[in-house]
Amino acid sequence: MTKQDLASALKRMYENNLDDGPKMIRLFGIQYSEELKSCNASNKEIIEISGIDKGPSYQAEISKGIKLAKYVQIK
Repeated sequence: MTKQDLASALKRMYENNLDDGPKMIRLFGIQYSEELKSCNASNKEIIEISGIDKGPSYQAEISKGIKLAKYVQIK
């Protein structure tokens, strides 16, 4: 996936679940952990491209999701 694809997926997940925004950001990190690791873009860059730009707190949520990915399965 390109960084634009990842940013689109992040924006879609965030906008479809505004009530649970931070949880969805973390879920995005879990769901796309491998793609995020292999992408040549930082979490900050993905957030900026997506247009949701919530600063360092969402960068941290993506990082948490990536770290959790090896321990959880998405239902």
